[in-house]
Amino acid sequence: MSSATKTVKVDYIARVEGEGGLDIRVSGGQIQDLRLNIFEPPRFFQGFLIGRSFDEVPDLVSRICGICPVSHQLAAINALEDALGFVPDKGLKDLRKLFALSQWIQSHALHIFFLAAPDFLGYESVIAMAAEYPDVVKRALKLKRLGNDITAHIGGREVHPVTAKVGGFTKVPDKETMQEFRKRLEEAKEDAVATVEFAASLPIPQFERKCEHVALSQRDEYAVIGGRIKSTEGLDIDVHEYRDYIKEKQVPHSTTLHSYIVGRDSFMVGPLPRVNINFDKLSPDAQEAARKTGIPFPNFNPYNSIVARAIELVHAIDESIWIIDRLDYADRTPNPPVRSGKGAGRTEAPRGFLYHSYELDDEGLVRFADIVAPTSHNLYNIEKDLWELVPQILDLPEEEATLRCEMMVRNYDPCISCSCHFLKLRIHRD
Repeated sequence: MSSATKTVKVDYIARVEGEGGLDIRVSGGQIQDLRLNIFEPPRFFQGFLIGRSFDEVPDLVSRICGICPVSHQLAAINALEDALGFVPDKGLKDLRKLFALSQWIQSHALHIFFLAAPDFLGYESVIAMAAEYPDVVKRALKLKRLGNDITAHIGGREVHPVTAKVGGFTKVPDKETMQEFRKRLEEAKEDAVATVEFAASLPIPQFERKCEHVALSQRDEYAVIGGRIKSTEGLDIDVHEYRDYIKEKQVPHSTTLHSYIVGRDSFMVGPLPRVNINFDKLSPDAQEAARKTGIPFPNFNPYNSIVARAIELVHAIDESIWIIDRLDYADRTPNPPVRSGKGAGRTEAPRGFLYHSYELDDEGLVRFADIVAPTSHNLYNIEKDLWELVPQILDLPEEEATLRCEMMVRNYDPCISCSCHFLKLRIHRD
């Protein structure tokens, strides 16, 4: 590479919560500056929750995201019940986990087939891919429909569901309908295993950066709601210690804060960290599907996130069947106690660890709110990955270099890059 200064500029990333772009300046063959700019407008969720009654919060925070509203609802409920001293019974925990897994199924299918696969196979979209891979696209639609249908039955509707509340559900699912879903899940198992094979067969770029991976972990099950916060570098904390160990910092080029672990650096959350940390908690068939790929875990190639999502798809179907088999269908009308308190909650959203914390007064009104989404956890780490990736691709044609940057961002399936496209790329050479 010549000593001339080169500037790579991606003006806008579409379908971001706000706007974002990528600016890279290279001189003498070295990156002088790289900024993943996020111009995300203020969302005000933490602000407008102040003064609201605790029982309004789950419905409000579900509006943070149209793809993973269930995760925000359940993280909020987890935190609010902690503040109120309400302990859900096993049956309620089961129903909530099934609710969360239904969202995993639809979201993972969406990302694997609609957002990521076209990148690896060289198509501009899944529509273009469908002509050559009709069976794959049909499988994708079938899996996504299954997840959406279960979400709608438990939650009242597919997007921004309404039945999950602090202390219970306003409506319990119908047993006969759930048995029909069980049959569909059994049928979908073959599609999920085939999805692992499909993901592992893709031309996955060789790239590895040994960063810290963080996920929830429980002793006897694959963590979805609750558990301790663990990492590949030895972090092992209770959710109430979260703010002692995980902080955020403001950078001039982004209105989204950068999360980091105190005394360390950026970290990654999502399916790949979950599989790395909790491999032995996956269902036996999910573990077997993972082994057949030949990909070793733990794994630190972020491009293998698509394979980790597919492995989790098998697990989500298996565990959904197990839960349906033991559901008790008891009435769990919400009736939690009202008191002052402070609580912290957590879930594993499809795209990673999600944190909510609230403080309530004696009347159950919110006096403090703290919400950190998976994308907020991941953004700093995405930028770090790009710092290592860009020197490897600067000599590629502009279109190919652009795609490689997009693929790196999309590995994380973050809300800021859901189906995003780097619309304009300009390389200026002296």
